[in-house]
Amino acid sequence: MIRRLTEALVPIDLDLHDDSELHRGHAGHDGRGESHFSLRLTSAAFAGKSRVERQRMVYAALGELMVERVHALSIKATAPGEK
Repeated sequence: MIRRLTEALVPIDLDLHDDSELHRGHAGHDGRGESHFSLRLTSAAFAGKSRVERQRMVYAALGELMVERVHALSIKATAPGEK
């Protein structure tokens, strides 16, 4: 995931946290792990983009992983200088 996000969005800051263990027994947790994530990403590519456009960019970068492996992804996507 990190490689794909880095190649597609050239982040200034990227923090990806695997929250799967917190969801053991919940929907989407299949025992393999790596199903629930929190992402904080800062990239110049997000400048002038809406929150929805930024999320779509992240989903596009992750491609089939969003269907095959990732059940839930919490995204905080910012442009440089934003909080």
